[in-house]
Amino acid sequence: MLDRRLHLHLASWLGQWPAGPGLHVVASHRRVRPAWDGRLRPAVAVSSGASTVLSVAPDRVAAVRELARLPGGPPLPELPAAVGQPGWAVHDDVFRWSVAPVPLPDAGEWTSPTAAGLPSWLRLFDRPVLVVRDDGGRYVAGVGVKRHDAYGHELAVGTVPAARGRGLARRLVAQAARRVLDEGAVPTYLHDVGNAASARVAAAAGFPDRGWRSYGVYPP
Repeated sequence: MLDRRLHLHLASWLGQWPAGPGLHVVASHRRVRPAWDGRLRPAVAVSSGASTVLSVAPDRVAAVRELARLPGGPPLPELPAAVGQPGWAVHDDVFRWSVAPVPLPDAGEWTSPTAAGLPSWLRLFDRPVLVVRDDGGRYVAGVGVKRHDAYGHELAVGTVPAARGRGLARRLVAQAARRVLDEGAVPTYLHDVGNAASARVAAAAGFPDRGWRSYGVYPP
């Protein structure tokens, strides 16, 4: 049974959930409003296997439905132009979530995203981020929380190359997931389908691969 928080998140984030078998192109005004980082996400799709909901701006539904009629569904390289953003990036990800993160020991401390020494990607967040520093106070690894809505918060993790392989990322993800659940939302985790390292982190933190996918158009 699908977690109620995840159901509400997908209905809010996409504009419709659930849907029957096949691909469903739906209109959502969220596609013309700034996302968690102040930038647009003009197309977002989630596939649960037999069913896919592809969310686009209301004035782009017709053009995307034309693409969707092609064999195999909409060709992803053509999706940015169809939603009015030629040259923007297309992400093709595994979509994961967890309601039972692995009880790994905490690894980091929550701090302001404006704290000294953090990488630029963590500075995009407007709320506390979870950070590991070394004995000299230098940044080692971190997690940011993308609060898409009240029900679904996506985790993003990064580790400096010299510190990889120590299990920090999985501990941070599990720690952040527990906080998201405590706040009443469900933690989600997306990674590129070819990113084996990120897949291992997700699985080790308690985010199984259920065969769900997500794709969309993102700022370059």
